[in-house]
Amino acid sequence: QKPLVESGGGSVQAGGSLTLSCAESGLYTVTGFCMAWFRKTSENEREGVAAIDRSGDTIYADSVKGRFTISKDNTKNILYLQMSNLEPEDTATYYCASEAMYGLCPPLNEGRPPERTDFGYWGQGTQVTVSS
Repeated sequence: QKPLVESGGGSVQAGGSLTLSCAESGLYTVTGFCMAWFRKTSENEREGVAAIDRSGDTIYADSVKGRFTISKDNTKNILYLQMSNLEPEDTATYYCASEAMYGLCPPLNEGRPPERTDFGYWGQGTQVTVSS
């Protein structure tokens, strides 16, 4: 097994904050390699939000840069997404993703936000709703 389980979603008012967590378990974990957060609405394709590689380098989508922070705790096998100054446009289902292939983190390697095809492991999603 190599499950990813998101938690921390909920409903907040515009301007508020939430922190999402993604717990990884299994024989081996990939938190030291490449992980990311995505979000999906009924109208939009799954959007890459942020990514982090084994060294801790990060990259963000322009829509969240300056408001969201991705981080990870390799010893606890947990990925985090700190979200501040939330806007109604941030309402979506948020997914964490991992790349298990050693040495690869294309978003950081190529200097761009994460894409769906970069990752092989996905969580079930957690809902974030931001109201006016």
